[in-house]
Amino acid sequence: MKKTTCAACDCELGPGAISVKLGGKIVEVCCEECGAALKEADAAATTAATGKS
Repeated sequence: MKKTTCAACDCELGPGAISVKLGGKIVEVCCEECGAALKEADAAATTAATGKS
């Protein structure tokens, strides 16, 4: 059986895993807090790449 881990914290994903869409891709995280952290990081990276504030 393949074990999968959270895209944010590398914890093993359980039955309560959450799917989050980032940059057109779907990633799985273990909780709402990890999902929010990834969304914030993606927004910051997008802003830095485009030069918009």
